[in-house]
Amino acid sequence: MENFRLNRRVVVTGLGLVTPVGNSVETTWTALKEGRSGADYIRKFDAEKFPVRFACEVNDFDPLNYVEKKEARKMGAFIQYAVAASQEAVADSGLQITDDIAEGVGTYISSGIGDFWAIEREHEKLLKDGPGRVSPFFIPSAIVNLASGQVSIRHNAKGPNSATATACSAGAHAIGDSFKIIQRGDAQAMICGGAESAITPMSVAGFAALRALSTRNDDPKHASRPFELYRDGFVIGEGAGILILEELEFAKSHGARIYAEVVGYGMTGDAFHITMPDQTGSGAVRVMQKALDDAGVKPEEVEYINAHGTSTPYNDKFETMAIKRTFGEHASKLAISSTKSMTGHLLGAAGGVEGVFSVLSIYRNLLLPTINYETPDPECDLDYIPNQAREAKLQYALSNSFGFGGTNAALLFKRYEEN
Repeated sequence: MENFRLNRRVVVTGLGLVTPVGNSVETTWTALKEGRSGADYIRKFDAEKFPVRFACEVNDFDPLNYVEKKEARKMGAFIQYAVAASQEAVADSGLQITDDIAEGVGTYISSGIGDFWAIEREHEKLLKDGPGRVSPFFIPSAIVNLASGQVSIRHNAKGPNSATATACSAGAHAIGDSFKIIQRGDAQAMICGGAESAITPMSVAGFAALRALSTRNDDPKHASRPFELYRDGFVIGEGAGILILEELEFAKSHGARIYAEVVGYGMTGDAFHITMPDQTGSGAVRVMQKALDDAGVKPEEVEYINAHGTSTPYNDKFETMAIKRTFGEHASKLAISSTKSMTGHLLGAAGGVEGVFSVLSIYRNLLLPTINYETPDPECDLDYIPNQAREAKLQYALSNSFGFGGTNAALLFKRYEEN
C-alpha cells in the first residue's frame, strides 16, 4: 500500500541571510546581482605574517540587534549569524510558532566547524591562567548543534532538532534532511540551513597549509575565480543561510508566500580521498542523478545549476566533468554559476546560502553571475554566466555541495505551481 506521507509536497516560505556582502536577503541579493565581491584584507586578527591575508568576512554585524548582551556572550559568532538569519527567515515566512503547532516545527542548522574562535580563545586562557579561567559557556558557544539549539529555544520550535558536521556539504544536508523529515510526516515545518564563522588564525593557517586557499594577497577582490584558467584556491568566507520549509497544505493554511518547491535530494560518498574530490567525478555524478531521480525529473528539464565551484583547480575541473557525465549533450545548454566568486566559500554554511540563492533565482527570474571570469579554461568549457547576471525564467534549479571526506549533497528546487 502506498504511503501517502512520503508524497507530501514541501515548499520554501521564508529566507534569511548573513553574508560577506550583506546582513539580510535584500542587501545580499543586490550585491550579488551587481557582481560585487566580499573579499578584503582580514580584520578579525593580525594576518600580516600569514601566507594568506584576506577573506570574505561578515561586515557591520551587531549581535545586539538580535539578542540581549548576556545571551550574545553565550553564542559563538556562527550561532549569532544563525540566530539573525533565522529571525529574518521566520518573519519572512509569516509562521507564528504557537504552542499548538510547536511540536510540528523543527530546527536543523549545520556547520562544518562550529566556533574556532571559542576554542582558540579558551585554550589560550587555559595555558596562561589555568583551568579555572575557562568560560562555563565555552562548550555551548562552540559545538555545532548549538546553532540549531539556540534557534529552537528562541522560536519555541519543539519538533526535530538536529545538525550535521559534514564539512562543506553541511548546509545542503540540513536542507535535504529537513525536506525528507517533512515529506515523511515527522514535522510540518523546518527552520534549516547552515552557519559558519571560521576566519580565525588556526583555521586560516590550517587551510593555507593544505594549499587550499588562494594566495592573491595583492588582489583579494579578484582572488575567487571559479572555473577560470588562473584560479589558485578558494577564499574562506563566513555567514549563515536559512530557509523555512513547510508542508504545502500547512503553508497554505496560514497564507504563506511560496518561493519555490523542494522536489529532489541526493547524498553520496566518494570513498576516495580525505580532501581531494574523486578524479572521475563519480560521487558528484551520482549525487546529482539521485536528486533528479528523487524528483522524477529528466536531466534535460534542468536549466540552471548553482555549482559548488570553489575556485580550486581540481574541484572546478571535476565538477565540470561530472556535469557533462550527468547531463550529456544537455550540459552545453545549462546555465551554471558559482556565487562563491562573490561570497567566498562559507564552508558548512555554503549549502544554506546557495540554497537561498537558487530559490531566489527561480522566484525572481534572475541568474547570478560568476565574477572574475577572464580567461576560459579549456577543461572547464560550459556556460558559467560570466561576470553579468542574466534574466531567465526557470522551472528547475539544482544546487551542488561537496565536502572534505568525499561527502556530497545535491538539492533540486522547482518553480511552485498550484497543481
